[in-house]
Amino acid sequence: MKFKINIKPRISYYVSILVSSVILFYFAYKAVVAYLIHRELYGGGLDTLVLLRSSISGIMLLLILLFIQFTKIPDLKSHRTILRGVFIGWTSVFVILIIVNLSSVYFIILTGLVTFFSLITLFSIEDQIKEEKNNLTEKEIYLLQQLAKKK
Repeated sequence: MKFKINIKPRISYYVSILVSSVILFYFAYKAVVAYLIHRELYGGGLDTLVLLRSSISGIMLLLILLFIQFTKIPDLKSHRTILRGVFIGWTSVFVILIIVNLSSVYFIILTGLVTFFSLITLFSIEDQIKEEKNNLTEKEIYLLQQLAKKK
C-alpha cells in the first residue's frame, strides 16, 4: 500500500507515551482518592479497588519505560515488529473498553486515536522498508566502486 504520509516510528512511540501518561495519572489519582476514602471509612488497609487502580498505573509506567527504550532502536524491521505489537495492544484495549465500559468515552476516543495513528505509522514504515531495499547504502556504494576498480 503506497502511503504519501511518511511518519517515523518515534512519533508513534511518543503518542503512545502521551496516552499512557494520561492513563497513568488518571488511575494514580483515582487510586490515591480511593485509598484516602477507604482509610477514613475503615481506618486503614488496602481495598481491592485501590490495588487495581494502582496496578493499572504501574503497568502504564512500565509501558512508558518500554516505549522510551523502543525509541532508541535504529532498525526499521524491528520497528515494524514492535509497531505491530503496539497496534495489537492498543486495538485490544480499545475493543475491551467498548465491550466492558462504554461510558468512558474519553478513554475510548484516546485509545481509538492512538490505534489509528499506530496503524498509519505501520503502513508508512512498510513503505519505508520497501524504499530502503531499493537504495544502496554508502558502504555498499564504496564496496562496489572498489570492486569495479579491481577489474
